[in-house]
Amino acid sequence: MTPHDRWILRTENTTYAVALATEGPWAELTAWGPHGAETGPSPLDWSGRTHFITPADAAPAEYIPYGLRPFTGADLVAQRPGEERGVWWTFSPEHTETADDTLRLVFDDEVLGLRVALCYEAVPGTDVILRWSELTCTGEDELRLERFDSAAVNVPVTAGARLTFLTGQWVQEFQRTELELTRGRFEMASTQAVPGHAYAPWLAVQDAAHPADGKTPTYGVALEWSGNWHITTDAEPGGAVRIRAGRLPHEGAVRLAPGATLTTPRLACAFSPEGIDGLARVWHRYERHLTGDRMNRTRKVLYNSWEATGFDVEAGSQLELARIAAGLGAELFVVDDGWFSGRHDDTGGLGDWYPDPAAFPQGFDHFIREVRSLGMDFGIWVEPEAISPKSALHSEHPEWVYRVEGRPATLVRNQLLLDLGREDVQDFVITTLDRLLTDHAISYLKWDMNRPPTERGRPGGGPVEKQDLDAAHVAGYLRVLDHLRAHHPHVTVEGCAGGGARIEHATIARTDVVWPSDNTAPLDRLAIQFGYLLAHAPHTMSSWVTDAPGVFDPRPRSLGFRFVNAIAGVLGIGADIRTWSPEQRTEAARWIARYKEIRDVIHHGEIHLLNTPADATCGIQYEEPGGGRIAVTAWNTGRLDGAPLVSGRAARMRLRGIDPAGRYHDAASDTEYTGAHLLHSGMPFPWTDQYDAELTVLTRL
Repeated sequence: MTPHDRWILRTENTTYAVALATEGPWAELTAWGPHGAETGPSPLDWSGRTHFITPADAAPAEYIPYGLRPFTGADLVAQRPGEERGVWWTFSPEHTETADDTLRLVFDDEVLGLRVALCYEAVPGTDVILRWSELTCTGEDELRLERFDSAAVNVPVTAGARLTFLTGQWVQEFQRTELELTRGRFEMASTQAVPGHAYAPWLAVQDAAHPADGKTPTYGVALEWSGNWHITTDAEPGGAVRIRAGRLPHEGAVRLAPGATLTTPRLACAFSPEGIDGLARVWHRYERHLTGDRMNRTRKVLYNSWEATGFDVEAGSQLELARIAAGLGAELFVVDDGWFSGRHDDTGGLGDWYPDPAAFPQGFDHFIREVRSLGMDFGIWVEPEAISPKSALHSEHPEWVYRVEGRPATLVRNQLLLDLGREDVQDFVITTLDRLLTDHAISYLKWDMNRPPTERGRPGGGPVEKQDLDAAHVAGYLRVLDHLRAHHPHVTVEGCAGGGARIEHATIARTDVVWPSDNTAPLDRLAIQFGYLLAHAPHTMSSWVTDAPGVFDPRPRSLGFRFVNAIAGVLGIGADIRTWSPEQRTEAARWIARYKEIRDVIHHGEIHLLNTPADATCGIQYEEPGGGRIAVTAWNTGRLDGAPLVSGRAARMRLRGIDPAGRYHDAASDTEYTGAHLLHSGMPFPWTDQYDAELTVLTRL
């Protein structure tokens, strides 16, 4: 093998090495791990273990088509319509491009008329490698693409893989789930036009021979795609573990016209030698990179009126809530669903985005001025992709709705879904949002989506395989978000889809915060947020204090517990604060003031997840860049040790990753700790039935 047959990408702390195979025309992963892992024999070399399969089927291939790899799972399935499936390509060194942080390997099948470019990019300042593929039809006939994954990732294991992934349903998103895979296939997917509530497009992989946490090398992938997707993991013959990921076309296949190029979604690939917890920090750094200059913006304390008033929006009650919220220290007031004409319940109004004059008799702008005079910014909720059958928009443009000609339409939440893949629909949404954000002093937009497409068709749009409706909808969604960024940069955008059904890197790169779940009950929300923080950064996590009882765990928790829960991300309040007692309002104001003092640590700091919500005491540790301050959010989730009937010893929670020789001061209790004490003995929390959560701030001396 010549030096030109091997390429190495380096991130801040890791190495990713790719080589041309000796047994066929494909690229193989030879090393992925800390710097230096590329030296020595490849741990992924399974050559010789190919009885009754081909060398390509046993290879740790980076990307390989059906034809070359007939048995164990191909990443690309292509054909001329009506002909046999299969790609038999050759490497094209003359088209391959290399640079310090990028790599582009090109393969051609001249008989079929297909060029495939495998693309790599090392993201500066992170330990993330981005991978995607570019497929170009180079022949005179169009091609049918049945499968076109973004990439395949091989993970070196010795005794099978431990998979960690995030599962759930509506109001129970981001539940940490583990599975040991020694042989066979595991697949997660969504065909709901969004990533969905059931699975997040995120996966962590470890060698099952090692512990789940601690200093266990951990590999992760996350797919940047807002539509249909899959992640498939195969424990293959011979012991290899291989992950394939990409989008799923709604039509089952797509057509690629002569001269056209299809670019797949980016797959982010991450590595940490410090377990699941360490991998989370890698993802957080990457998402801060995605946020870019907007990381410098202060994420303001929000009050949202939905849980207080529901659809019953009228200026008087909203201003009453606004005055109380301002007195607590809120910096932003958001009117949720119900502010626009025809929206008295969930049966009407969507699509007709004009303020309801009956709700704001003195005018919408007068109402906004009243809110802003209290020292708060103003925001609204919208659902731009949805339309009510009774709306004026639907009567004017029934063709804008997804539908199958001659078939009945299914209502979900009493609404239909606009075909956002149509350029005229995109233009309507952009014009509508431009009007709202230009005509009114709105600085916050909550974008919701409360139903998947059911009868997903576009009559008159031509053959279904040429429509590629899923990709068109995603492109329309991202076009609108990009427009908002470019033309209304002052507006903060929150992403929501019935809770956490559309959270992935494409959305996170274009919004400021996202809504992980509609479930705000304290113990339920704690578990949701712990799972969320495995994959996503705290500066993206909108979290509210509400009065909601538990959905899955009804145990009561204090107001302090609910505030500490919400402080763990971007603090908001959604309770009916009109019903709070003077004592509760005073306590709330105190928590909000404390949050404002340390939110920069929460949003910019490196985190460690301490225990889990399944433990009686759990917490999250945030360390300020440079280590000057450490914030710890802590909760008691279980039984008390004797309290309040008899005295019990304080619960202890060990911190992680701090300097053992350092000295740390807790001003609230005027206590000084050494780093060694906090790492070994832990921080004490004397829980009682009234004291079940705490925010502790340590300053390094």
